[in-house]
Amino acid sequence: MLTGIAGWLAILVRTAQMRLDNLATRPKSPIVVRLLIWKSCKTTNGLAKPQAPFRRSVLAILLGTTVALSAGALVANMAAAQDAKSILRATFDNWRADSSHVTTSMTINRGSGTRNLTMESWTQGEKKALVRFTAPARDAGNATLQVGNSTHVFNPKLNQVIKLPASAMSRSWMGSDFSYDDLARSDKVIDDYTHTLKGIVSVTGGRAHVIESVPKRGVPVVWGKQVLTIRTDGVLMEVEYYDQVGKRVRVMTTDRVDRIGGRPYPVVMTMRTDAKPGQFTRITTESAEFDIRVPAYLFTKSNLRNPRN
Repeated sequence: MLTGIAGWLAILVRTAQMRLDNLATRPKSPIVVRLLIWKSCKTTNGLAKPQAPFRRSVLAILLGTTVALSAGALVANMAAAQDAKSILRATFDNWRADSSHVTTSMTINRGSGTRNLTMESWTQGEKKALVRFTAPARDAGNATLQVGNSTHVFNPKLNQVIKLPASAMSRSWMGSDFSYDDLARSDKVIDDYTHTLKGIVSVTGGRAHVIESVPKRGVPVVWGKQVLTIRTDGVLMEVEYYDQVGKRVRVMTTDRVDRIGGRPYPVVMTMRTDAKPGQFTRITTESAEFDIRVPAYLFTKSNLRNPRN
């Protein structure tokens, strides 16, 4: 709306300029206009000629109003972006807290059958996460460690620790619809994207903010856009992921919310890939502790290979 007003004022400025030019050469003016001009003009050969200070004053007022409104629009947009970022930050704080220890089960549904896995995860701050699969036996011991921008995986069958390139973070984890970033509950979206509040919608359990997140220029990310729906109490209800040409690729939904550790928490979350209808991966939180003391050795490559936890 403010942009429209600014455009209207720009037209008004041009119109005022034209009218002042006409007044300078019009031999006969309405008496009211003559009186207004008389106070700020000098007469040459009987013609009213607006002096430069008068013209500049009128244009300055109009231009100043336009600039003020444009600046107001910019401030409003910045405030909205800050509010959207604050909402996202609070959501991830609710999801991870200062530290956490979570036990989850994962069901991978495919046309050929269903796989069930269990895992434990630990987080500390915004940049440390360890996820280790505990069952079934063939998958037990597989683990992923994320510290800062570095991600390492351990495969017990190969007995190797491998550092993943950044491009691999969006790859399927253990054949599921989730990626490495997803299961580590990465909050990279907060700083790597620009956020806009798009509105408020009704969801199960209350109302929710809809936030559109577009990657910042030059930041190496996979998604061309993410649209997040976040309940007003800080629960992530849905994330839609779009490719670089604006086509939706997948969607994650929260199917059940319960109170865990004194907070509302997305207990059951399901990821679906649009190109694979009927298939999905569901993660269910079995137990969770927040704001606990986490030993520093957990987030080391040594512990990744030879767990002490």
